[in-house]
Amino acid sequence: MREIKIEKVVLGVGGTEDALEKGAKLLELITERSPSKMESRKRIPSLSVRPGLKVGAIVTIRKDAEQVLRRMLAAVDNKLKKKQVSENTFSFGIKEYIEIPGMEYQRDLGILGLDVTITFARAGRRIGLRRLRTSRVPKKQRISKEEIIKFMEDKFNTKFR
Repeated sequence: MREIKIEKVVLGVGGTEDALEKGAKLLELITERSPSKMESRKRIPSLSVRPGLKVGAIVTIRKDAEQVLRRMLAAVDNKLKKKQVSENTFSFGIKEYIEIPGMEYQRDLGILGLDVTITFARAGRRIGLRRLRTSRVPKKQRISKEEIIKFMEDKFNTKFR
């Protein structure tokens, strides 16, 4: 019951209009899955953002999560900062997609970056998510920052600063 598993890996790109289309195409190249576009809920006049405007694209990977995570970690040389880790998750950014192993420069995309978020889970997490007979997940089932760091160091040879 205490075993830590990778629940999902989420790749995300932000932008509006043309930049968003390029970002969505990039996510499709990396994962071979179609990304879903996210809409804004708030109005931010200084950024010309209004409710309902498409401002991001994401792809959630559950089945091949470990394999994709290894590729993404290779892009940052398996080095992360401790402040990128929080309870149950950690995130990092990749400045240029050409750093990912197996990716070549695409002239129509240019140079783009993306964000990677990894969510961890233990057995019993579904109790808090299911529709019928939902109940509270105890605090001891949550995964602490230290446990995530140890898991990543052991399983993926990741160095933390």
